[in-house]
Order: sequence, then C-alpha cells, then structure tokens
Amino acid sequence: MENIFLIGINTRSMLNSALKLNYNIFSTSYFSTSDTPKIKNQKIILEEKENESSGIFEDKFNSNDILDFSKDYIDEADYIIPISGVSPSDFAKKDQKKILGSKNVSNIEDKFKFYKKIKDEFKTPETFLIKDVDEAVEISKNKPNVKYIIKPLKGSGGYNINLLNNDGSLQLNDGENFILQEYVHGINLSSSILGSKNSKKTIMNSRLLTENDFEKNNSFIYIGNILPLTNESIMRKVKDIDKINNDMIETSQKLAYEFDLIGSNGIDYILNKNGLYVIEINPRIQGTFECIEKSLQINMLDAHIKSCLNEPVEIPKAKYYAYKKIIYAPCRNKYSKIYLDNIYDLPHTGTITEKSEPLLTIIDKNTNFKELYEKVENSSRIVRNNLKNAD
Repeated sequence: MENIFLIGINTRSMLNSALKLNYNIFSTSYFSTSDTPKIKNQKIILEEKENESSGIFEDKFNSNDILDFSKDYIDEADYIIPISGVSPSDFAKKDQKKILGSKNVSNIEDKFKFYKKIKDEFKTPETFLIKDVDEAVEISKNKPNVKYIIKPLKGSGGYNINLLNNDGSLQLNDGENFILQEYVHGINLSSSILGSKNSKKTIMNSRLLTENDFEKNNSFIYIGNILPLTNESIMRKVKDIDKINNDMIETSQKLAYEFDLIGSNGIDYILNKNGLYVIEINPRIQGTFECIEKSLQINMLDAHIKSCLNEPVEIPKAKYYAYKKIIYAPCRNKYSKIYLDNIYDLPHTGTITEKSEPLLTIIDKNTNFKELYEKVENSSRIVRNNLKNAD
C-alpha cells in the first residue's frame, strides 16, 4: 500500500476523504481542531490547551516550521499533497517529484509575474510592483480617478490587503514585497479546475465570499463559497448567468493549459459591468473542496489524485447547492460546545480564540438554495450568540 502525505494549515477535510481511499496516510497540520480524525502517523503544530490562547495565526505560522517538523514523513511518502499554507516550491527539489498537484508555481504565486504573464491576453486589473507606500501614492496621483489596493506579492485568503489611502498613513510589513493593483469593484467568483496531463476541465463555478459581503467593510478576507453558480447563488442581479458560467469555463480552461495546472486548482475572478477580470490562481486544492464533494457527491481527493496520475475522472452534474461560511471570532472568547449538525473545524472545549481569528466553519447542502442559505445564516447567528467573552 502506498504512503500519501497531507500537509498544510488544516488537513481535517482531506483526512476525511483520504480515510475512504486505499493508502497509508500521513498528516501534518498547523491547526488541531477537535473534529480532526485521529490517525497513527499524524503531527500537529498548534496543540490547543484549555484556558490557553491559540494566538494570532499570522504571527505564529511559518511554512518552513511545518516542513522541518515533517522531514521523516516527507522521506517516507510516495506522494505528497500540499494544502493551503505550504507551496510546492518550499520543498527540496528531490521531494518535489513526489508532489501530486501543480509544481511549477513561481509564475502563479508571485502576483506580479502572474500579471505580466496574462495582461496581454486576459482582462485583469493593472498592477505595479512597489517598494513602499510613497511609491504607491505617487503612482496613484497619475490616475486620480482610479482606486487602488495594496496586497502582498505572495499570499492567499485575502489577508493583508488594504485600500490605498493617499495620506501615506498605511504601514507595510518590513521584509515583505507588495503590489499596487487597480481596485475592481464587483462580484467575487471562483472556478474549480481539475487538470491532468491530457485534459483541463472546469468542474464547478462558485460565488466566492469575503467579509465585505456581510460586514460592508473594506476587508477582503476569504469567508466561504456558495456553489454551483446560478441566478440564486450569485446573490446579485445579473443579465445572463449562462454566459457568465460559460465565460468562466472558457477562461479557466485557457489559464489551466497556459500554466499547466495539475489536479484540483482554483481561479478567482471579479465580475462587473465591464466584464470578467482574472484576479489570481490558487495552485492547490482550494477552500471549495468540501462544498464540491457535497454538491457532486464525489470524493474530491480521489479525483485530485487520479487527475495527477493522468487517470480518467468522471464528473457528474451538481446534485445539491453547498454553502461554506467561516466564522471569525467577533471577540476574544473561550469555546464551549455548540450543538449543531453543520459546524466543522471546531476548537477544543475551553480553549481561547483571539478576536478576528478563524473560530469554526459552517458547511451544509440542500437542493433548495433559499432553505440552505437560511439554515447556514441561522447557524451563524446561533454560534455568535453562544460565544463566551474570555476577557
């Protein structure tokens, strides 16, 4: 039996799928959720303890730490599947051969290189590489009618993205590289791609959700997805949902071939009256993983592995709507058990989650979009009403 190694910020959902397959499973995860399956070969960096804080993720997580922690698993693995938080380029060259997924990601993860590769063929926001805020302000003065955002050169999840204010008060993290990008206001969308050596398919389009969709603020942090993409799930008035879906399918497949995407990957877009803008590619299994499993009733990890090994994969039509919503802690709180049938990534009872850190995830499915949306939003209210302030 072959050894498969899952590594990333949170391997819970992948483990649940992997346990249904015929592999020896190894796993290293940063987070230790109480609903993560327990397996023999398992390492967890953040050991949550009662009455102790789990800290600030951005301050504590380092992909090099998780790789160093996993050296023996990397050596034992026949196949490696990096999940969010760990890049294929982080691995030693000898180990990159074991990776199942997109491997040549330098022109994708570097957002300025990605922009330069696609700007002449695809509609995408104008982007500049900058060294400091003063340079960003100077560029924006030449186009006073254009809004801009500043984002890290590398990164995902919508973290550390800020609207540029021309008073120069915005502070950038020392040692990080940034881009200045035209701010395109519109509807956030995403495509899930399944790529093999011989084929690239768009298997599902979804409505991508950020904090701004709920709080009406300037936060770009990823908060979930609803799929498949229909007149209902897009949650905005649009003229032709079929054309939108077809444009996304065509564009995503072109990008998949251009960047040779292998296995499960995601492509993010913004749609407005000017059309469909390509924002970025996430060259790994993405946050829609469980939603796609629920909607299509397939094992997505199995589909990912087969695609990477160039084996055929049958993708059925969607059977359900699926909705994923990440709940971020509205205050510093101590977790106590909440009795709902659609919550995942649960903290250990009695542990403390800091304000604005991810608390748990709501995931559900239904053939009726309205019923699904109402149930997830009701669960969200129940979770928030059950939080206990730890201060």
